[in-house]
Amino acid sequence: MQCCTQICRVSADWRPSNSPKLIDLLDDTVPGIGTYEDFNTIDWVREKSKDRDRHREITNKSKHSTVALLFSISDAFSGWLLMLLIGLMSGALAGGIDIAAHWMTDLKEGVCLNGFWFNHEHCCWASNETTFQERDKCPQWKTWAELMVGVSEGSVNVLNHFMYVSWALLFAFLAVILVRAFAPYACGSGIPEIKTILSGFIIRGYLGKWTLIIKTITLVLAVSSGLSLGKEGPLVHVACCCANILCHFFTKYRRNEAKRREVLSAASAVGVSVAFGAPIGGVLFSLEEVSYYFPLKTLWRSFFAALVAAFTLRSINPFGNSRLVLFYVEFHTPWHLLELIPFVLLGIFGGLWGAFFIHANIAWCRLRKNTRLGHYPVIEVLVVTLLTALLAFPIEYTRMSSSELISELFNDCGLLDSSKLCDYSGNSGGTSGSVNATAANGLGARLAGPGLYTAMWQLALALVFKMLITVATFGIKVPSGLFIPSIAVGAIAGRLLGVGMEQLAVHNHERKIFRGWCSPGADCITPGLYAMVGAAACLGGVTRMTVSLVVIMFELTGGLEYIVPLMAATMTSKWVADALSRESIYEAHIRLNGYPFLEAKEEFRHKTLATDVMRPRQSDPPLSVLTQSGMSVEEVERLIADTTYSGFPVVISQQSQRLVGFVLRRDLVISLENARRHQEGVVSVSAVLFTECDPPASPSAPPAVKLHNILDLSPFTVTVHTPMEIVVDIFRKLGLRQCLVIQNGRLLGIITKKDILKHMAQMANRDPESILFN
Repeated sequence: MQCCTQICRVSADWRPSNSPKLIDLLDDTVPGIGTYEDFNTIDWVREKSKDRDRHREITNKSKHSTVALLFSISDAFSGWLLMLLIGLMSGALAGGIDIAAHWMTDLKEGVCLNGFWFNHEHCCWASNETTFQERDKCPQWKTWAELMVGVSEGSVNVLNHFMYVSWALLFAFLAVILVRAFAPYACGSGIPEIKTILSGFIIRGYLGKWTLIIKTITLVLAVSSGLSLGKEGPLVHVACCCANILCHFFTKYRRNEAKRREVLSAASAVGVSVAFGAPIGGVLFSLEEVSYYFPLKTLWRSFFAALVAAFTLRSINPFGNSRLVLFYVEFHTPWHLLELIPFVLLGIFGGLWGAFFIHANIAWCRLRKNTRLGHYPVIEVLVVTLLTALLAFPIEYTRMSSSELISELFNDCGLLDSSKLCDYSGNSGGTSGSVNATAANGLGARLAGPGLYTAMWQLALALVFKMLITVATFGIKVPSGLFIPSIAVGAIAGRLLGVGMEQLAVHNHERKIFRGWCSPGADCITPGLYAMVGAAACLGGVTRMTVSLVVIMFELTGGLEYIVPLMAATMTSKWVADALSRESIYEAHIRLNGYPFLEAKEEFRHKTLATDVMRPRQSDPPLSVLTQSGMSVEEVERLIADTTYSGFPVVISQQSQRLVGFVLRRDLVISLENARRHQEGVVSVSAVLFTECDPPASPSAPPAVKLHNILDLSPFTVTVHTPMEIVVDIFRKLGLRQCLVIQNGRLLGIITKKDILKHMAQMANRDPESILFN
């Protein structure tokens, strides 16, 4: 170091007064330095270091100036202000989506005479001609057959079916056309890509303003078309788009990719909050399922933003699905310990459904991707919509929206309920009045009537239909969420099992096993509870959520006393699904798309070393490196043009291969372009220096380009004997994009995130070439 200082001093004294100064990027920040190209991974270590330096500078300045102190306070408060804005914006958009989707869904069946902008429920609110049991029937609401022909029964019902299918096709067509024409990233759920972005990957435009606008509009159209999809996953995408756009108004988040991802983690919690009205569950969902880096301050800010979004949503749409409890339940019968057996059976069903859905959906997506089917996304969407509408309309439980179906399945039958699910003997709301000998024991009111039997076979058909059509729907080129369809599948299965257990208990109430369950004047079993447990089991089987799912279900229903059944079914579902398939649906789609996502939950048990994974291999050409001095601008530019690497190691010389540091390709390109544009005298033969010192040069030599400040002098290194288990752990916990392999200070190779993912795929007998991006 002393020798270097001496050389620097001599060279400075030697340089003639009229000699052009060496361009040093430390003197003035060059635009673009420190940014990343599309489909590349950020350097988490560098981003966190930049934020620490920025915070240290603000703190030091605040000690000497009142203005700087005020700026420091505003900088600290900016995070909370940003969370407030994200909550308000996301809640407002979700409220608009909810209102518009509800209205357009009802528009397929009819129109309100008092105003076409009223949905069915709002239309009948003001009517004085309806009873509580027939609250959905009022003279102000007309079906299309009634409006066009004047009658709604008999063969004219075909007209209603035709209008239903026509509206569904129109909504789906508009959705897919808008997505293809203006924002291709607006299709799908968005959660797989959000997980990948939060891990540090760059996908330009995925969280942009056009994606937000088109996703918001097409989400309404897709949900209204009646397709078997939900708006919950896309709302996470919408909230993250809001967060990304608002980040540009705050310098701290605009210029730092790691800080921005803290905000996006909070935004994912906001998305779940506005989807379900579950602020706590939304935060836990982000922590458990989506986020890659989730510090403690992000936890509190996420909860604050989720609360703001939930209350904003409730203010905009207080009587719709945005109320604080989406599917409020009030069960009057406590559950019994032996009921854990059917609850576990529901968990097994949920795990089997999750594994089946993931394998079937991925197989369908691969078929679409590898055949001509994927070349016609508009036709695919229209065909799926046509099949859904044609098959859904004849059955009541498939014709209604998924949210209405779930609400009805969760419902505990009361005396005034007119639903077929509540058609019990002795129930004044039902149609069956038969009473047999069991009525003498006070249990006749829970004997199934003919309406309930009809509802059971219709629900069985609806279950098969929902399971199959959801496989084909998830992944088509419209916004499509998976939460509500999975909950609907589980709720149907749970209600079927619940009614079966209820009738078994009623007919065998004198047996020892059921003797303590049934008492005169009280329900033996609550079928709605089974629907709720089945919903949690099926959603858990697909997403592999556990604690966050139980909390979300509690916030959805308000059923705090049912946490044990929910947890039993959820854990069973996860165990069964993990035994059949280790990946959740989101991780499976990440792998399908080839994103470089390093899953923190996946264990690496193989006994390989860094030398087995590093490049170059024996058959590869030598590693492309830069030297700290001795290379010209032309030589560096040729190296950049001849390679596609995202960065280059810098060594002392080609002979010694002693490591000096690492420089990113983008920073190098921008710096050389800036030097040619702004530095007088820089030509192709100008020297490129990565040293802090000014080397001796002849007076006639062109000025050199000094790039010391873009050089990372402390790149992460491992030796050739480092176990890959440790290397993988380092990449996961530090968010590295590459590390260098050395031996006794000499550079031997490099390991990138893509190399690790390929190696892990190879060890798992998967195609390593499926990892597409750097």
